[in-house]
Amino acid sequence: MSSEVSQKADFSIIRYAQCWEDADILIEALNIQPDHACVAIGSAGDNALAMLSQGPERLIALDISPAQIACLELRVAAYKELEHGELLELIGSTSSSRRLSLYRRCRSLLSIDTRQFWDSRPNDIELGIGNIGKLENYFQFFRTRVLALIHPPARINRLFDLKNIQDRHYFYHKSWDNRRWRLIFKAFFSRFLLGCFGRDPNFFNYVDGNVSERFLERTHYGMTALDPADNPYLQWIFYGCHKTALPCALRPENFKKIKKHIDKLEWRLQSVEDFLATPDAAAIDRYNLSDIFEYMSIENYHHVLERLIACGSSGTRLVYWNLLVPRQRPEYLAAQLNSLSSLAEELHLRDKTFFYSAFILEEIV
Repeated sequence: MSSEVSQKADFSIIRYAQCWEDADILIEALNIQPDHACVAIGSAGDNALAMLSQGPERLIALDISPAQIACLELRVAAYKELEHGELLELIGSTSSSRRLSLYRRCRSLLSIDTRQFWDSRPNDIELGIGNIGKLENYFQFFRTRVLALIHPPARINRLFDLKNIQDRHYFYHKSWDNRRWRLIFKAFFSRFLLGCFGRDPNFFNYVDGNVSERFLERTHYGMTALDPADNPYLQWIFYGCHKTALPCALRPENFKKIKKHIDKLEWRLQSVEDFLATPDAAAIDRYNLSDIFEYMSIENYHHVLERLIACGSSGTRLVYWNLLVPRQRPEYLAAQLNSLSSLAEELHLRDKTFFYSAFILEEIV
């Protein structure tokens, strides 16, 4: 069974230059053990690497996009060749004038296809490899052209200085949530503009309701209920770098752990659907499925769940996110797949990738 979304969107470009799901709640939900074999959606590679910090026996990263595989492969080479501070420079977390020279040190570790991919993109490398996806370019336009029309830099900085939740709520309603913010935000993050310039129109095929209103509500939560100073994702959207927080895979305490286990990671240009038709699927204990069900019909979603259950064993865990499309275990699979909803809901309250509407954790019975 081929992937539904692969037939509808262009995957020759880098869509995501970094992972936009919170690896901290992912790791807590999966509870990876040393004897576990894991599967992760590749994306840009960050969350597969974060899972690697837990020391599983094996980890397979899957993606249907050669460009996303190239992002993952360069990160793997960087963990092998660079020091922690140099990795942050190459990603774009910190400023740098030597990213091309850092890339050249990693270059010999890349496959021929990935080497050709990055050799043809020197300007992208100079910008930082975490800054060059279609979604990151959309955030950059928002940061430099849109947000500047609404709030001055001092007000933006003030948001990241407020440690008390009550102070953040007061600041948001008193100083931030003005008419211009609401109007421009809802226009910029509308289904049409976001679909054309940030993601892909076909990614919204199964979305009902007002997209921008839902994102505005979730952004309010992310700016008030959660501490912006601890949120690397919000910092990247507003500043284009990491100021006071790093995502899991980029933290110094995880760098050596990932480096130690880096050879346990393999990657495949393959969909989850095709992977489930291979013998390897019978040995997987943990799945990080990102938000892939967002792009599937309800029938295909149910079919993939059925295949996951058929291939898995008791205790196998599945993690995935809902952005705008509600997907969770149907009632007819309740006897085979247990919804760990209490833990999932508690983790979702802490989800630093605040724009998701739900975090799903399920376990095969």
